[in-house]
Amino acid sequence: MKLYKKETVQHVNASLEDCWAFFSSPSNLQKITPETMGFEITDFDNKSMYAGQIIQYKVSPLLGLKLPWVTEITFVKENSYFIDEQRFGPYALWHHKHFFEATENGVKMTDLVHYALPLGFIGRIMNTLIVKNKLKAIFDHRRVMVDQMFNGK
Repeated sequence: MKLYKKETVQHVNASLEDCWAFFSSPSNLQKITPETMGFEITDFDNKSMYAGQIIQYKVSPLLGLKLPWVTEITFVKENSYFIDEQRFGPYALWHHKHFFEATENGVKMTDLVHYALPLGFIGRIMNTLIVKNKLKAIFDHRRVMVDQMFNGK
């Protein structure tokens, strides 16, 4: 299985506490996800983020096909970082670390995703042709939305 990595860094003009409050709330994820993904939370306990929390979604990554996606929050260190991992969904592996670091101008936010696709050789071709570009577009959209909401751009 081929493991891929996607890393993004963004500076957010907000306090660490405000940044954490927004990004650690699963209900805000839809606000920064492209509409074309058909992203919808289908089950969530509406509690503050905690290790062991299960969140269920529907996503439409390709051709409008709705797919279930289940993630678990596996680790939380308040105002510092959290990790979500896929338990069921389109990836063979999805491990997403969200880091938050206070700076003199706000917060340095780093996303580090390790992922793998199913289907061996076909999965590798799909990553080259579609998946890596789709993930880039999702994170590019997220950057624009975060800039609009926090950085006044």
